[in-house]
Amino acid sequence: MSKISDVKAAVVSFLEETISSNDITIIKIEKVGDSWKAVAEVYEDDSFLKSMNLPPKKTRTFYSVLVDSDLEVISYNRTSLYDESDSESD
Repeated sequence: MSKISDVKAAVVSFLEETISSNDITIIKIEKVGDSWKAVAEVYEDDSFLKSMNLPPKKTRTFYSVLVDSDLEVISYNRTSLYDESDSESD
């Protein structure tokens, strides 16, 4: 059985590695069956500004990450908005 702190560490580690950002805050973790669903608030470089060689600016995005009971990430997706009511319908 995984602890929330272990899930949090696994999600942060995965996102740091995957999206190359160190500004990650886990804002929600919930148990869903045998898996865990986490939502992370992430500040990352604006890709449009970066592509135009303009000074970097951080943009806020949210990632939803699904972790199995072995703490392996089994899915993730990025969204620009987070609505707490989304979690009720999942």
